[in-house]
Amino acid sequence: MTNEQLTQLIDKYYADNEELRHILCAHSRQVADRALRIIDAHPEWEKQVDRRFVEEAAMLHDIGIFHCDAPNIHCHGTHAYIEHGFLGAELLRAEGLPKHALVAERHTGTGVTLDQVIREDLPIPAQDYCPISLEEKIICYADKFYSKGHIGEEVALSKIRHNIWKYGHDAIVRWNELYELMGETL
Repeated sequence: MTNEQLTQLIDKYYADNEELRHILCAHSRQVADRALRIIDAHPEWEKQVDRRFVEEAAMLHDIGIFHCDAPNIHCHGTHAYIEHGFLGAELLRAEGLPKHALVAERHTGTGVTLDQVIREDLPIPAQDYCPISLEEKIICYADKFYSKGHIGEEVALSKIRHNIWKYGHDAIVRWNELYELMGETL
């Protein structure tokens, strides 16, 4: 996918909401840049990670947010915010991007488990939404450092950990695994 095709895809869904388009693109660029820095720090991943795919998927991981009701970031849809990954994945599959769709589907939090979907009666199909591939994990991890509500700011590691603790022990275990995989130490 060329940069022009990427821009056209985003414009297809965000042309009528410039504020949200700006938030989506700025946030996604921050995530993509961090993901690329992580890849650069791991030359041993060269054969495992498609750098261009990671950049594209990072730019598209939140494409489903326009469906959601989150007025603080100019989202005026009808769905719960937890649905944005699933809805974005459906959209990306319809666009012929099934691998990108997996990133959208699996980036929320440190992943959402089938048990969590059932236990919390989440409004998404009952399945596991945890990142599996290294590329999915890199984007999921990088995403935690940037909020769509505070563009341009980096979320402090202590705040990330605090936010993840709200989702229980399993979520923090998954965060610690991602943190260590990316080469940082606790």
